[in-house]
Order: sequence, then C-alpha cells, then structure tokens
Amino acid sequence: MTKIISFISRKGGTGKTTSAIHLATMLQSLGHSLVMLETDNNYTLNTLRKMEMYKTGAKENAVFNIIASADENVIEDIDKLKKEGFDFILVDSAGKTTDEHIKKLSIASDLVIVPTSLTPNDLLVTYQTIEDIKPAKEHNSTLKLLVLPNRVHTATKIDTVKEALSELDAIILD
Repeated sequence: MTKIISFISRKGGTGKTTSAIHLATMLQSLGHSLVMLETDNNYTLNTLRKMEMYKTGAKENAVFNIIASADENVIEDIDKLKKEGFDFILVDSAGKTTDEHIKKLSIASDLVIVPTSLTPNDLLVTYQTIEDIKPAKEHNSTLKLLVLPNRVHTATKIDTVKEALSELDAIILD
C-alpha cells in the first residue's frame, strides 16, 4: 500500500524541499519505488533536479520522478499516483499553502513532516502550521505528525531544541 509523506510549513525556506530530497534519496537507495509531487509554483525541486542532471549528466528520471502539481490538484494527483503502485509518494508543499489546503493534504497523508529552525519567526510559523494540521486528525486518526528541527547549530543541545518545541502536539525528531 502506498504511503503518503508530506512536507508542510506555512513558510518558505524551512527546509521542506531539501528534507524531501534527502528522504527520497534514502528511500530510493533502500529499493523503494517513489514519486515526488511539488506544489510550489517556483518549482525549486525541479530546478534543483535539472541543475544536478546538468552537473552529473544523469538521465531525466534516473532516480525518481518529480511531478509538478498545485494545491488545488494535489489530492487528485495523489489518488492517480496511488493507482500506479508506488511504495511512497512524497509531497513537497509550497510555503504559501492555505489552511484549507494544509488540512486536505494532511487528511490524505500518512505522515506530515514540518521542518523548522529555532528562529522566533520559524517557531511561530511552526506552531501555526501544527494548529492548521490538527483538524485533519479528526478525519485521519492514523495521521502521524513529526517536527524536524533543521539548521540547528552543532553546539546546540538537543534539550534546548526539545524545550523550544515542547508545546507542540507532535513528535519532535532528534
């Protein structure tokens, strides 16, 4: 059965795309089939892919497919891709995603990962994003919600990270 993993944050620049690429690469290296959906109309994921292909001479879909989508189409796109039998569908959502689209995408997901740094602005947006996702749990009781601390300085103790994120109703990765 296809697992849907979505990277969601109301803010751009939190590490959604980078984290999605790292997870996709790891899953691919473990032998899983996957496809990535990108809902950001800046097409960062596709741009990074093309730059990497140019540098390495790799073929278009040598590792995994990246499909452009949009907030209003992503659920339909997920449903179509599920029928193709991929092990995983990874969704790299846009930073400007609305409350409604966050909820819909969360309902369709098995796992939502919210990358964040520890800056006051990122923490505020992370709390807002978690609040936007909470209503989805009423419709998807198996939804798992993870917060992924990102760009944490190596000198920062994990307890400091967990304390900064302690009031979130989510699992904090360390």
